[in-house]
Amino acid sequence: MTDASREAPLPRTVPMAPVAPADAGAQDLAALPKGFDPTSLRFALAWVLPLGVAAAAWRSPWAAWAAMFAWQVMFALLEFVPALKHSPPAVRASGWHRWCIRVHVPLQAALLGFALWLVARGAEGGAFAGFGHFGVGEAVALGIAVGGVTGSHGITFAHELGHSRSRADRLLGWLLMGSVLYAHFMVEHYRGHHPRAATRDDPASARRGETLWRFLPRTLAGSWRSAWRLEVAQLAQLQRGWHRSPLAWATAAQAAGLALLALSLGPLALLFWLVQAGYAVFLLEAINYIEHYGLVRAPQANGRPEPFGVNHAWNADHLVTNSVIANLQRHSDHHMHAWKPYAELQPLPGPELPTGYAGCLFLASVPPWWFRAMEPRLRALERIRGGEAAVPAV
Repeated sequence: MTDASREAPLPRTVPMAPVAPADAGAQDLAALPKGFDPTSLRFALAWVLPLGVAAAAWRSPWAAWAAMFAWQVMFALLEFVPALKHSPPAVRASGWHRWCIRVHVPLQAALLGFALWLVARGAEGGAFAGFGHFGVGEAVALGIAVGGVTGSHGITFAHELGHSRSRADRLLGWLLMGSVLYAHFMVEHYRGHHPRAATRDDPASARRGETLWRFLPRTLAGSWRSAWRLEVAQLAQLQRGWHRSPLAWATAAQAAGLALLALSLGPLALLFWLVQAGYAVFLLEAINYIEHYGLVRAPQANGRPEPFGVNHAWNADHLVTNSVIANLQRHSDHHMHAWKPYAELQPLPGPELPTGYAGCLFLASVPPWWFRAMEPRLRALERIRGGEAAVPAV
């Protein structure tokens, strides 16, 4: 890559104003298409991954791992296809969109149950579908394969369900996050990350010059502490005891579930569950690293950060990736209008990633690649915003 190419302008126009207009991303529902929009069928692509991993797992844990890795590489490569770089326009959210992500809950539950059955049968020496021995390697391989589903889809859909006004949907979000041992996300994300995103107070916002591998321990510990502090503050404000805390109950349920799993199905089943949860959380926090890397909301005269604008999140609009993760790459609009259902999110004209989330996962995993791709974009933002675009280097 030449010096000229590294200094190339952003792929999309970056607004000159440091804060987007209050109505940026807002759209009159009357202007959205009425009735069912055929382009919305693309969101059912998300169902293919859990079904495909289950089919591959029946063959062997290694086939399941290979299938997951192949999916991740394929998604990344498809982000370079010119015809697939833009998703269809926003549409009016409908029952289809709501049920499209709700259906993932039984699909994920079935996949986890099926995987545990495979582990238990393999540990007992049962031979089926071409493999008999089942040891630590097989448990880890199957855990990574299933964790790819529970992380890329399960956590993404839990996030969307958690933003719903429906209490039933929010409960489903808690269940999905509990299955990857990360229930505190349901407190920290909505009460912590959204108000503090793109500030140094947010453990889920990566700082300029910070590698993914330095970010991970900071965000894991910081998010856990923040969730419990927020819960303590809310219980005190509402004058409630800990017996009324969803976080306390969810944390206890996670611990009890692990103990029950170890006692009933043995150490390999416990190892599988910990690996799938660990890989799922890695995917979540790697995406967090990408979404706000190096961006900052400038402090105002009163010391509070400026309102969240289009310049405070990295965006992408690649068709396939957006289809399987519920338009999460339209991230600026999501933060500016957290109440918006995913179908109504718009691709705002703000900072754009060099590729979609799938490709950026590979870039972020190798810090020199990531910095080479992102530094020109941060410098371009600094030129436009007078040096206030990026968090100071760590």
